[in-house]
Amino acid sequence: MIQPIAKNAAALLAGHQRDAASAARDPDAFWAAEARALQWETPFTKAFDGSRAPFFRWFEGGKLNLVASAVDRHADGPRGDKAAFIWLSEDMKSREVVTYRQLKSRVMRAAAALRGLGVKKGEAVVLYLPLTLEAVVAMLACARIGAVHSVVYAGLAATSLRARIEDARAVAVVTADYTYRRGKQVSLSTIADEALEQGCQTVRDVLLWRREPASQRPRGDGVRERHDWKELLDRAPAESPLEIVDAEHPLFILYTSGTTGRPKGVLHVHAGYGVGVAYHQRTFFNVGEDEVFWCTSDIGWVVGHSYIVYAPLIAGITTVFREGSLDHPTTSVAYDLIQQEKVNVAFTAPTAVRFFMKFGDAPPLAHDLRSLRWLTVAGEPLNPEAWNWAHRLLCGAGTTNQWGDIGDNWWQTETGGPCIATPPGAPAKPGAAGVPLPGIGVKIVGLDGREAPAGQAGALYLTRPFPHLFRTVYGDDERFRAAWDEHGYRTGDAAVRDSDGYITVIGRTDDVIKVAGHRIGSAEVESALVAHPLVAEAAAIGIPDELKGERIVCFVTLRAGAQPPADPTKLFGDHVRNTVGAIAAPSEVKMVAALPKTRSGKIMRRLLRARELGQPEGDLSTLDA
Repeated sequence: MIQPIAKNAAALLAGHQRDAASAARDPDAFWAAEARALQWETPFTKAFDGSRAPFFRWFEGGKLNLVASAVDRHADGPRGDKAAFIWLSEDMKSREVVTYRQLKSRVMRAAAALRGLGVKKGEAVVLYLPLTLEAVVAMLACARIGAVHSVVYAGLAATSLRARIEDARAVAVVTADYTYRRGKQVSLSTIADEALEQGCQTVRDVLLWRREPASQRPRGDGVRERHDWKELLDRAPAESPLEIVDAEHPLFILYTSGTTGRPKGVLHVHAGYGVGVAYHQRTFFNVGEDEVFWCTSDIGWVVGHSYIVYAPLIAGITTVFREGSLDHPTTSVAYDLIQQEKVNVAFTAPTAVRFFMKFGDAPPLAHDLRSLRWLTVAGEPLNPEAWNWAHRLLCGAGTTNQWGDIGDNWWQTETGGPCIATPPGAPAKPGAAGVPLPGIGVKIVGLDGREAPAGQAGALYLTRPFPHLFRTVYGDDERFRAAWDEHGYRTGDAAVRDSDGYITVIGRTDDVIKVAGHRIGSAEVESALVAHPLVAEAAAIGIPDELKGERIVCFVTLRAGAQPPADPTKLFGDHVRNTVGAIAAPSEVKMVAALPKTRSGKIMRRLLRARELGQPEGDLSTLDA
């Protein structure tokens, strides 16, 4: 166990311990007190109602709009001229700073534009946009009028975009002409048009943000209205009042991969989500009033929703975010950004740390990283080698910042914010996520259905609802209900707890693959493969990868009479890339005569994985010989 070296470690740890004790005594009172961080139009009368389990409710009777807490109160108060965001382009040549007052003005105008199109409270708007200020403004504008935003990662292909638009029953789609990826312009409007041409009958309006004035103007298709985003904003009123909503009113739907081919729409709400992510911003992320916070994620994922947009804004701090990848235009661009913006706290993925480590000690040593005092990571386990390297070179012992430290943490799209973590000021165990955070109950259940003893792996459960836990799977309450049993919420992850109470998350118990922190459903990849005219059956598995956490390996059987392709990885990989998105493209595709299955017809992916890794094949009693 590595002892913390932060200058105020003892005080930070004491604060965590006080919160943990308070939450253990009375979790409802604990979260009710934390709810004071938000601005309420009507105070709530009851903190928690679990009478309709698992469909729980928080802060009943309360009314608010989360944008009031995130934007308006700062814009209209002493923080009005403080930088809310610093945005940087991929090439680092463009830099835009927006204050809280300016942010409110932009959000109000965008909200007025959406209202002018007839977008109503409770209706869904899909945002397929680059990681830019315009995208953040669009999110907040939807929330301001009580609409439900659903951001789709600007890397998913048309088929995946269409599935999400249709599942959300979106009435509008906001997109852009292009985004940047490693120096290249990647068209988004073309992909959006392709998705819309495939169906999406609920969409009434399509809004196009033209980053380049020379880009093609939006054209009507006889089915739905198409608008130029900038022209729409220019015509919109400057004022747009907040739509006050119930505490449990939906804020956003974010799609994540489950164990079926259908995308899973995780639903979060205004009050509970806001309370939870704000608490963790203040405590775990521990960003000071005058400090600079950088989250390297994308708003297409929950990390970007929580820790680029909502939580930092509620806290009234300054957040840096950047369009583009961490390896372009150079492999040292992250160090350049920390040095240039004097970043104090950063949140990134273990994948990024392993990427930095790949290029050695010289790049970080050539930069002034003294401002960085707290580095947090999540997405998949941070292996001890990478943890120690980061502690030595980026933030901690041996670096130019003698008071730096590193904190691992675990959470999901479904939880909205961290659940298990190494809090600032606590001793760290490289490789372990940490301990349950205040207000979070955790249980590890073995194969016998009982709580697993220390050192024994089992299924990871969250035992009691907390405010920022998702409310349901959008449009599919039964799918949400199926994630609960007598132990609580079944996360789908496997974990082990040591004798000190530290928890290490060791992988998935279901058929979800985690590539660079992004969850990819095996069924979604397999569905894309089987759609290819040559493919009869397919299986996708995750294989440990030093850089990405996992990489995707696929097994394919061909249709009768089909000729095997010369390069199956390229042919079928390109097909998956074009159907699902580049993040889901397999690193390897293998041709097999048959896939191993149970007698009931279920593909035995664990057997394929064991064979790939040279591990024992385990119980084969259900194998259809």
